[in-house]
Amino acid sequence: MSTAGEAPGDSGDDSAAGGAGRYVKYRWWGLLAISLGVATIIMDATIVSVAIPAVVGDLGISSTEIQWVQEIYTLLFAALLLTWGRVADRVGRRRVMLIGVVLFVAASLLCAVAESGGVLIAGRALQGLGGSMILPTTLALLNANFHGRERGIAFAVWGSTIGGMAAVGPLLGGWLTEHASWRWAFGINLPVGVLVVAGLLLFVAESSESSVGRDQRLDVGGAALSILGFGALVFGLIEGRSYGWWRPADDAPFSVAGLSPVPWAFLVAVLALAAFVLLERSRTAAGKGVILDLSLFRIPSFANGNVTALIVSFGEFGLILSLPLWFQNVLGFSAFEAGLALLPLAVGSFLASGAVAGLSRRFSPIYVVRIGLSLEVLGIAGLALLIRPDSSAWLTSPFLFVYGFGVGLATAQLTSVILAEVPVERSGQGSATQSTARQTGSALGIAVLGTAFFTALRDGTREGSEAAVAATPGLAEAVESVNASSGGTIAALSDNPATAVIADAAREAMTDGASLAGWIAAGALLVGLLTSLRIRPVTGPQAQPGSGADAGNGDGARNGDGARNGDGARNGTDAGNETRAGNGAGAGDSGTSGSG
Repeated sequence: MSTAGEAPGDSGDDSAAGGAGRYVKYRWWGLLAISLGVATIIMDATIVSVAIPAVVGDLGISSTEIQWVQEIYTLLFAALLLTWGRVADRVGRRRVMLIGVVLFVAASLLCAVAESGGVLIAGRALQGLGGSMILPTTLALLNANFHGRERGIAFAVWGSTIGGMAAVGPLLGGWLTEHASWRWAFGINLPVGVLVVAGLLLFVAESSESSVGRDQRLDVGGAALSILGFGALVFGLIEGRSYGWWRPADDAPFSVAGLSPVPWAFLVAVLALAAFVLLERSRTAAGKGVILDLSLFRIPSFANGNVTALIVSFGEFGLILSLPLWFQNVLGFSAFEAGLALLPLAVGSFLASGAVAGLSRRFSPIYVVRIGLSLEVLGIAGLALLIRPDSSAWLTSPFLFVYGFGVGLATAQLTSVILAEVPVERSGQGSATQSTARQTGSALGIAVLGTAFFTALRDGTREGSEAAVAATPGLAEAVESVNASSGGTIAALSDNPATAVIADAAREAMTDGASLAGWIAAGALLVGLLTSLRIRPVTGPQAQPGSGADAGNGDGARNGDGARNGDGARNGTDAGNETRAGNGAGAGDSGTSGSG
C-alpha cells in the first residue's frame, strides 16, 4: 500500500509513466511554483495601493485615472474567473496558468515603464486578465496533483501564502516606494514570473478533463453572461461610495433617470446572472458544454462551503482597507512602517501552514476551519477594542498574529472542504467558483466596511470641527479635504495651529471608523463560523468511470498520480479507488491513498 503521491509499480520503462514519476518526485517544488504564482497576484494588489501616492506625484494623473488604476484590475479579475476556470478544464490547467503568468509579467512590465495614466490603466487591465487565469488554475492544479493528507498540506501552504502576502505586500510596497521607485512595485513581478514559469514547466504535471463523450464547444453565451453579470456586480460594489449608492454623487460621471450608475449596474448584474443560470440549465439538459456545472451545487460541502467562503471573505479583506490608513494617518507611520506593523499577520499566517499537518492528524478539515475562524473573530474583536488614537503597534501585534494564524488555518482548509467532493475533472470549475465567491465577498466587504469607515471619518470630522468652522468659515474646505484624501491631509493639518483642531477631530473620527469596521468584520466572521456548522466532514470526490479522473490527461499517468492509478488497477476498481484516495483529502481521515 502506498502513500498518496507515490507511484507504486512504476518502473520508468514507459516514457509517459517516467514523466509522471518525475512530477510526483518533485511535486513539492511544483507546490512552490504554484504558490509563487498566487503570491504574485495577491502581493501585487496590495503593493499598488501603497504606491499610489508616488504614482500620482510622478505621472500627475487625475483622481479619476488613479481610481481606475486600482479598480480595473479587480473588475476584470473577478468577472473572468469562471470563464477561465472552465477553459482550463478543457485545454489544460497548467497551460492556462502559464499563459496567465506570461501575460501578467508582460502587463507588469508595461505598468513599470508607463509614462501616462492611460498606459498604466491598460497595463492594470491586462494584469487583471492574467490574474484571472492564474488564481483558479492554482487550486485546480493542487487538487489534481496532491492527494490524501498531502493535499491538505498543499492547500495550507496555498492559503497561508494568500494571507501572508496580503500583509507582506504593503511592507514591500512601502520599502520599494521609499528606497527605490514605485515602478519596482510592478517590476518585481518580472523575476518572480520567470521562476514561476520555470517551476511549472519542470515540476507540475498537466491536467484536464477527458474529452470522451463531452461537448467540447465553448459555451460562449454563458461566458458572456457570467462576465457581464459578475463585472456589473463588482463594478457596483467598488463604485458605490464614489458614484452614490442610489442618488448620484456630486462627482458621478453620469446619471440615468436621476439615479446613480450603481443601482443600474446591480440591475444588469441580477438580469445577466439570472439569464446565466437559465442558460446553463438549458445547455446541461441538452447535453451541451457549460461554463459552470450547476449540479456541483447539489454537493452539500461545495454549496455550503462557497456560502461560508463568501461571508468569511467579507470580513477578512474588508479590514485590510482601514488598518493601513489608520496606522499612517492616526499613528503617523510611514508606508513602510505601516507595512511593518502588519507583519505579525503574515507571520501568523505562515506559521499556521506548519500547524495544519499536526491538526489534520487529529481533526477533519472542517474542524480546522472552525478553529481558524474562531481565532479570526478573537483577533479582529481584540483589534476593534484596542484601536485608539493613542494606541501602538505593540498592542495590536498579538491580535494581528492571532488573526493571521486563523486566516492561515481557515483559508486553506475551507478550500479543501469546498473541493473535497468535486470530481477531479471538474476541478477548474470548482476552483473558479470558490474563487469567484471569495472575490464577490471581498468586494462586498470592502464596499460595506469602506462605507462605514469613510462615513464615520466624514461625519466625525465635521462634527468635531463644527465649532472651529463656525468661528472661521474658511476652514470648511480643510474639513472636506480630510475625507477627499482618505485622511491623507491629517498630518499637514496638524502642523498648522489654525487647523490642528480639525486634525484632532479627524484622528478621533478615523479611529472610530476603523473600530466600527473591525466590529463589522468580526460579526461577519462570526456568521461565517456559524454557517460552517452546516458543513459535515466529507470523504472525497466521487469520480465517475471513464471521466478525466481516471482516464488520464495526456501525460500518461493521470496528472502524475501514479499512486492512485496503480492502487486502482491493483484493487480492480478505478472509480472506487478515486473515492478511497480522496479520503483524507477532504476530511483528513486516512494517511494513505488506499486505506479508505
